[in-house]
Amino acid sequence: MKHLRIAITLSMVAVFGLSACATDEFGNTRPMTDAEKGALIGAASGAVLGAAVSKKKNRTSGVLIGAVGGGIAGGAVGAYMDSQKKDLEKALAPERDAGAIQVEKLPQNALRVTMTDQTAFTVDSAEIKSRFYSTMDKIATVLNRYGKTVLTVVGHTDSTGSAQHNQALSERRAQAVHNYFLQKGVVPQRLESHGLGESAPRASNVTAEGRQLNRRVEIVIEPIVADQAG
Repeated sequence: MKHLRIAITLSMVAVFGLSACATDEFGNTRPMTDAEKGALIGAASGAVLGAAVSKKKNRTSGVLIGAVGGGIAGGAVGAYMDSQKKDLEKALAPERDAGAIQVEKLPQNALRVTMTDQTAFTVDSAEIKSRFYSTMDKIATVLNRYGKTVLTVVGHTDSTGSAQHNQALSERRAQAVHNYFLQKGVVPQRLESHGLGESAPRASNVTAEGRQLNRRVEIVIEPIVADQAG
């Protein structure tokens, strides 16, 4: 976990250091907004996070393979994950349009679903808002439909408060999402959760906009590939 935090922090420094400006339609440079920085940092940290999650989860475990009824044939992985992404985007269209949910493609055929704190949780709370249950149900339905994947739920916070408090809060939020999916029938062997606290921001914590981007829970979805089963 320590190496993961260092890697993501370095990617954040690189983005802020090298991409502090954007170019408008007239070719003039201007400072990047927190949202624009967040998109770049999210892409950079996504690659690091996706690779780290793959290593953390034993995707060739006989128990895991048995629990999901076998993996995906190697040649079909891309189509399987692309289809899952389309179904998630379709099911979550209202939430995506409102900015409450993001669905992204990561390297190695992984996906990432990001939930913002403004909809899923109240400030400094790990209890999922009841009005967000319908959104969680939509996600769980798609996850159950595409059962040949492993899921890692990762909690994040902004830098308000102590690092120790934020780490614990991120873990509780990730666990709350993990438990919700268990209640909705997601196979336990597919699920894993942990928190990164304030160590992997998507934007600067200086502004309210940046802090809002940083308070989030992410679900990293990876394929279980039959060719990798030992």
